[in-house]
Amino acid sequence: MTAKNTLAVVALAIASFGAQATCLTDAQASAMMDKWIEKLPADTPEGLSEADGACSRAKFTALLELRFDNVIGYKAGLTNPAVQKRFNYDKPVWGKLFDSMVLENGAEVEAAFGARPLFEADLLVRVKSEAINQAKTPMEVLLLLDQVIPFIELPDLVVQAPGKLNGPGISAINVGARLGVAGKPIPVPATRAEIYALHDGLRDMTVTLSDGGGATLGQGKGSDILGHPLNAVVWLAEALAKEGLAMKAGDLISLGSFSPLLPPKAGLKAVVTYSGLPDAQAVSVQFK
Repeated sequence: MTAKNTLAVVALAIASFGAQATCLTDAQASAMMDKWIEKLPADTPEGLSEADGACSRAKFTALLELRFDNVIGYKAGLTNPAVQKRFNYDKPVWGKLFDSMVLENGAEVEAAFGARPLFEADLLVRVKSEAINQAKTPMEVLLLLDQVIPFIELPDLVVQAPGKLNGPGISAINVGARLGVAGKPIPVPATRAEIYALHDGLRDMTVTLSDGGGATLGQGKGSDILGHPLNAVVWLAEALAKEGLAMKAGDLISLGSFSPLLPPKAGLKAVVTYSGLPDAQAVSVQFK
């Protein structure tokens, strides 16, 4: 993306939330980006409004786009009530995913991969058609996907005092997008019976985050995310439309947390399984 186009994206995002929005200054966004690159804690954006968070995210992600170039999708965050409670916010937020952020199953990753590194059980889906932006139900979403992908997200809360972040503050740091490990994709099937089985499996599955020895570190149900995890895509389409954006074919969408967010430790292997999800295989990451 050119610098001119990047500035245009920032301007659109700010304008869409009104001229009175107060957000990170250019200097603050640049300082946050410098800290992000250095994997050091940045200043904590506190007390932001929704508009503040949106325009701050636009500035920060514009800098990420200059570094990574390719946006490969989006992540929905705070889609699980337990995570909303942690950040004292009652609605989801979203950020952008960039190339080089998604690693292969079994990847070895430094435990200190970010300033405030965490890991969690998640799930990716891949968009088949831009018609998904008009989907209103989980089944409509599913019919417009071509893959469901086991995923361990490795977010980075970036700032000196993560506990002081509210929902808009999470938006401002691009919902902590840093890395993630993707497992073997599950193709969305063609037959009616298999599609219904996958739809219901996504809602009813038990997602378990374990260590390499099989000890459970966290667990959740598919329905923990907005009643059905594909409701995160419905919400995301509406949120993106407010800023003149839309999902496109090939985009990867991270749906949110099925487990608590935990700090990694060197030597720990994290494994996520999806019991009840047809054809799902485990995904893992090794911290070093």
